[in-house]
Amino acid sequence: MPQPKAVVFDWDNTLVDSWTTIHAALEVTFNAMGHVPWTLQETRDRVRYSMRESFPKLFGDDWERAGEIFYEAFERLHLERLTPTSGASDMLRTFHDAGLCLAVVSNKTGRYLREEATHLGWDGYFHNIVGAGDAARDKPAEDPIHMALAGSDIAAGPAVWFVGDSDVDMEIAHRTNCVPVLVRRQQPLEAEFDDFQPMVHFRSCIELASHVITL
Repeated sequence: MPQPKAVVFDWDNTLVDSWTTIHAALEVTFNAMGHVPWTLQETRDRVRYSMRESFPKLFGDDWERAGEIFYEAFERLHLERLTPTSGASDMLRTFHDAGLCLAVVSNKTGRYLREEATHLGWDGYFHNIVGAGDAARDKPAEDPIHMALAGSDIAAGPAVWFVGDSDVDMEIAHRTNCVPVLVRRQQPLEAEFDDFQPMVHFRSCIELASHVITL
């Protein structure tokens, strides 16, 4: 693979470790709505889509009230618990210094993404940061990638790598003809990516950075 012109990142559990925060906010929400809370592993397995996609299926007509409860809990927690994944900061600085166009496409609400990027001092690395609700449709629809690359003179396609940790990330890469790159420590599960295969798997941000710079 040639070196990419642009790299678009998922956020949660690709660049930052946020499972404990998401799980805690969901636990508050489930309890308030009279649902049995998920375990941490169930949260890891089930959280893939944006709130406007997932909450109506979980809470029916009360999904907007559930969303308000979740956001209230999340706002109390997300910055104080925010932790970069290992090597993420060095990787972003390396890519930025190498002149690559960097962007974020996530199913976390856009304003929280931008708050977190600023809190970590990363906001200057990204051409655009696109979250849930920013585009007409959320990931895995194509709209957020086009918004993330807008104004860069780089179109979605083989010159763009989409880097993430889940099947939804690989799906949006395939939908937009970008290179699907899986970054996470654990190996893919059997049949996990049957529909949308990653082209390459790296076990860490450092592995990814080292590979890209040597291309």
